[in-house]
Formats: sequence, structure tokens, C-alpha cells
Amino acid sequence: MGTVITFEVLDGSVDAGQRHERDQAVGRAMNWFHQIEQICTRFDPQSELMRLSAQIGVAVSVSTILFEAVQFALSVANETGGAFDPTVGLRNEARGFNREFRRGQQVRSLVAMDDDPASYGDVLLDPANKTITLRRPLVLDLGSVAKGLAIDLAARELHGQSNFSIDAGGDLYLGGRNFEGQPWSIGIRHPREPDQLIESLHVSDAAVCTSGDYERRSADGLEHHILDPRTGTSAVGVASATVVATSAMVADALATAAFVLGPADGLRLLERHGVEGLIITDTLERLATPGMKLE
Repeated sequence: MGTVITFEVLDGSVDAGQRHERDQAVGRAMNWFHQIEQICTRFDPQSELMRLSAQIGVAVSVSTILFEAVQFALSVANETGGAFDPTVGLRNEARGFNREFRRGQQVRSLVAMDDDPASYGDVLLDPANKTITLRRPLVLDLGSVAKGLAIDLAARELHGQSNFSIDAGGDLYLGGRNFEGQPWSIGIRHPREPDQLIESLHVSDAAVCTSGDYERRSADGLEHHILDPRTGTSAVGVASATVVATSAMVADALATAAFVLGPADGLRLLERHGVEGLIITDTLERLATPGMKLE
């Protein structure tokens, strides 16, 4: 997934059997990240997602994980009128965001993009048979869904440990309490000052995910990786969007969707979903949902 995954489990005073159980749980949690990547990445030609992209106009039977990830992504796309759209893989390739992070190699799919780009309406789902049909040439990009899904599945493995944290490149799940028996303290990065925090908050049994224009930029530095599918260019108006939700997949997707929608519409999206969030505009204005408790 192009990032470092860190687990922290606070187990206090435990015996050898409990330590073994903890280590087993952490191993299962880590395995979810490997499994989700093998299924959902667009940077591996052998992934299930890329094998799907090679079959246009065919109802393809897929795994439950891939089906659920795509179904959720399409539901967000439909609600946002395409501001969030998982069919932007080819356009992201064309913009230069096609580098496999571990080896640094550029990855290009064998799918040719039409002059008129595909959209989420070109993906058909059959829930009864768990099939996906791509009506036109396209590559799905589940980058704003898959990592959150992996975090959620990993957190499920660790819930028996009571107090733990999962950090997947800044996307977090915080279970229980910290060393001091208090909710976890989380800092939100300043989008223009890399070594500073712009806000902080306390979280327990929830996910925190942030989308920012500083995360990945094009080689010339003029564009960032968050595409507005409606314009075909980098989304403007927002520097970062942070979402707090019970699910990391929800928080991850809604952070990206709110970023693309812009400050006002993005905030309304978060409020409709009953999640908390903070949007930092490109002029560093802070807009937060009513229940977002910042320090």
C-alpha cells in the first residue's frame, strides 16, 4: 500500500499465553494489509482488480472483498455526483501517478483510455452473483477505500486486546485508551508546515483519516494526487480534510470526497453521514462539524 504500517498494543502485565495470543492477533491483523493489497491494488498486474480491468463487457465473478470495496466506492460516487469516482485509474496514470512505491517503478496498465473517460456509471454490479461488469475500458482506483478497509479488518482482529493503535501512513484506528488511560491524542498535520500541527484531538474506538494536497505531487510539483473527476485536474479549494468515524473505510472515502467537493459541500457531506470532520481550506481557514472536539 506504499506506506509503513505500525501496530501498538498496550497489554500491561500479561502472562506468556496472553502474549502469544496478542502476537497471533497482530499477525492476523498485518495479514489483512497484504491480502487487501493483493486484491485491490492497481500497481500489480496480477492483482484481482487488474485482472478484472482486463475483461471489458464481461460479468466477472470476484471475491467478496473486492465486491464490497467496489460497491462501497460506487455508493459514495453516486451520492457525490461523481466528485468521488473509483474509475479514475487511467486518468491518474496519465497524470503521472502510476509509481509502485516499494520499487519506485512506473506501472502502466494495458487498458487504453477512450477520449471520453469512463465514469462510475460504467461499472455494473450483480449482488446476487457477486459479479462486476466493466462496460467500457477503465481501471478502478480503490486507493481511498482499500487502505481503510484493511485498517477496519485489522482492528477487528485486535479488539480483544482492548487498547491498541493502528497507523497506516497517517490513517489511524485507535482502540480503547493510551498509556495514561485517556483517549488517544492525535495531531493533524499543518498542510503548509510539514513539522507542525494545525490541530489536535482526542479519540477512542474510532478511525481518523486525512486527505491532503501535500501527500503526493506530480514531478513538476504543479498537481497533487487527488483528482476531481468532474474536471480531470487536481481538486482545488481545500488543503486537507480529516474525518473521524467508527469505520476507517468510511473515514478514508469521505475525507477524499469532502476534499474534492470543497469546503461547504464537503462539510455538508460529513454532516449527512453523521461523522465528525475538519476541513482546512487552501487559505488555511478551519471548518469543522459541530461535534468535532478539537484541543
